[in-house]
Amino acid sequence: MAGGVTPKKVKKLADSTGNPEDTEESREFDSDTQKALEEIDGCQHEIDVLNEHASEEILSVEQKYNKLRKPYFEKRSQIVDKIPNFWFTAFINHPDLGPLLEEGEEEVLQHLTKIESEEFEDIKSGYKIDFYFDENPYFENNIISKVFHMYGDMGRPKSSHTPIKWKEGSEFPHNCEQPRTIVSSRKRRIEHKSFFSWLQDHSDPVSDEIAEIIKDDLWLNPLQYFLVPDVDIDNGIEEEGSEGEEEENETAQLEENDENQTTVHGT
Repeated sequence: MAGGVTPKKVKKLADSTGNPEDTEESREFDSDTQKALEEIDGCQHEIDVLNEHASEEILSVEQKYNKLRKPYFEKRSQIVDKIPNFWFTAFINHPDLGPLLEEGEEEVLQHLTKIESEEFEDIKSGYKIDFYFDENPYFENNIISKVFHMYGDMGRPKSSHTPIKWKEGSEFPHNCEQPRTIVSSRKRRIEHKSFFSWLQDHSDPVSDEIAEIIKDDLWLNPLQYFLVPDVDIDNGIEEEGSEGEEEENETAQLEENDENQTTVHGT
């Protein structure tokens, strides 16, 4: 091209990853544009390095505060032990967790005495959730855990749970087959058969929203859900109020009709 800059055929910046599939695609840029793109790529690399360092420091800070929070969680647990059915009440009052429970499961969880969630020392490696139960007619376990390993076999995330030792003759329907879809308060659809089927489900440990809700919401502040007002009582008050208003309106209408009739007869 006379009097102009000869276009230079360059590979996509993505090709710098060395992926042979990317090398087939290319775009043409003039030398100035190419130089600018290379400079941008260099800046992006520095940003990525800083982001990686930031992530490491954030994890370090989180580990520090996990240790600082631990004695307060332990103190809270000791106080909670004084309140009957604290964890059961907080669980069923939670807008996302309560709807998971089948009728039979509510009876089982009335024996729930404590919930604990703990991240591993290396936060990136995973966490576990422990459910503590007192003596009950359904299973032998005192503790049932669900554990999440972010770097399991072959580097793939995996989860596991404590095998449940169901008591012989237990009538609890723990082999429920029909999944249910629940729209959570986070505007996402949660599909699980029931609480116990979630406990035994290990199909997607990375995106287990129920586990995240328990770990990051219920465990951190169960008091807010324990103190949720009784919806049935509130509804009852509202319904009584509505009925009273309807009766007053009907009485007023009857009185008005009587006055109209009296006026007509007088005329």
